[in-house]
Amino acid sequence: MFKSHPKGLIHAALANMGERFGYYIMNAVLLLFLVSKFGLPDATAGVIYSVFYCGIYILSLVGGLIADRTQNYNKTIQWGLIIMAIGYIALSVPVFSTGDGNGSWWAILAFTCFALLLIAFGNGLFKGNLQAIVGKMYDELEADAEKQSPEALQQAKEKRDSGFQIFYVFINIGGLIAPFVAPLLRQWWLKAHDLVYNADMPALCHQYLADGAATQKFTETLQHAVGEGYQFIDNLAFCNDYITVFNQGIHFSFIASVLAMLVSLFIFIRSKHIFPQPAKKDRQQVIEYTAEEKKAMATEIRQRLYALFAVLGIAIFFWFSFHQNGQSLSIFARDFVVTDSIAPEIWQALNPFFVIVLTPVIMWIFGALAKRGKTISTPRKIAIGMGIAGCAYLFLMIFSAVNHYPSGTVFRSLDANAMAAQGLVKAGPWVLVVTYFFLTVAELFISPLGLSFVSKVAPRNMVGLCQGLWLGATALGNLMIWVGPVMYNAWPIQYCWAVFLGVCVLSMGIMLGMVRWLEKVAV
Repeated sequence: MFKSHPKGLIHAALANMGERFGYYIMNAVLLLFLVSKFGLPDATAGVIYSVFYCGIYILSLVGGLIADRTQNYNKTIQWGLIIMAIGYIALSVPVFSTGDGNGSWWAILAFTCFALLLIAFGNGLFKGNLQAIVGKMYDELEADAEKQSPEALQQAKEKRDSGFQIFYVFINIGGLIAPFVAPLLRQWWLKAHDLVYNADMPALCHQYLADGAATQKFTETLQHAVGEGYQFIDNLAFCNDYITVFNQGIHFSFIASVLAMLVSLFIFIRSKHIFPQPAKKDRQQVIEYTAEEKKAMATEIRQRLYALFAVLGIAIFFWFSFHQNGQSLSIFARDFVVTDSIAPEIWQALNPFFVIVLTPVIMWIFGALAKRGKTISTPRKIAIGMGIAGCAYLFLMIFSAVNHYPSGTVFRSLDANAMAAQGLVKAGPWVLVVTYFFLTVAELFISPLGLSFVSKVAPRNMVGLCQGLWLGATALGNLMIWVGPVMYNAWPIQYCWAVFLGVCVLSMGIMLGMVRWLEKVAV
């Protein structure tokens, strides 16, 4: 699996794995944390989540520009890890709020958003520039192979896609473990205070604090959220206790994110001497070109950038659909799926689990096809990936329609008797397993291969910026993901899934129409 790949690949992947572990702890709980801590509606929390996610990727453009201008990728990456660690330290401070509308509520929310801004900026300095270094490793591998023979060059070129897939696997090793951290700490902290985890309880507590009315659902749920040793005084005291303790456990989980940043920083500093530095290497090569050569080079660069922006346009709609895992899919797990014994955040571990398990299988399939002379180009793989993502939402749409599911808002308002009268039942966990299987296969056809494609077409003096552009496209997709919870709560949810299905199918069609042109440019 690792044969004939640059030796720095594993070091870069390990540095990225630690950072991703810390990041995915926060990502797994962010939307539900904002709802449970501040009593925000799903849509409002979704907007904050979307802006944060957009900031992470759009600031990668800034990080790429800084690295390209300063020609110091190592220092830019190191500062990114340090700034992220500071942001996670700020999030780990257990400041509390009951969501009762007083001034401190807004101050604490502003403090939380500032911490998220630090994490986004640090990630912007780190993420794209590390990917640019990995791309440069394969540039050097191909340059060395070109000196040997055309056959060696072709073999080296075929290593690039699989190299980025290996890099992607290490990202998801961290992502597999991370979603368990916050829920386990939260449940342990609740148990230490003689309380019991219940996904619905924070929202019901905020509702009670807002209007002072104990609904039937509040009373029924409260009975399952109180442990034997809890000294119950009244509903008001219970609600304040539950919200505070519930969110303290999540705050403490961000300490693990700080430790992960420090591990990544240690690995990177110990390994940076073996990493190529894209801008520095290129600056040393001073070559004089004729006017005709300069014109031809300018034309080639334009073609490469056109191809890059075409693929970026497709990436926007993929991430808009895929990153519903932290938005509408998370609240779907909370509302419509039986999660009595498993917290809804933990279902996000399915995605990295499938990445780790399926990546070797997909690499083997691609390799077997290449040996038979049936190599699938990177642009065609991306088009196929969009179709597979559509399958996930097609499945959800059909399942939701068959079960006559209403909107999320309507479903949450129903008590046990009303659900029974309408014949509504929560879905089994297998529904999430199937959904994340399709989404993960789609991700493996698009995300690592998109990074590989960018590294192929990027002009040599713009590698950091172009990786930043890929992440910028991701940012635009993430900026729109707040639409998911809005549709989910406004319509019968089958229509929400139908919108994402349409986006995926349309994107696949457009990509297939551009495949031949993109294949020529990326040669």
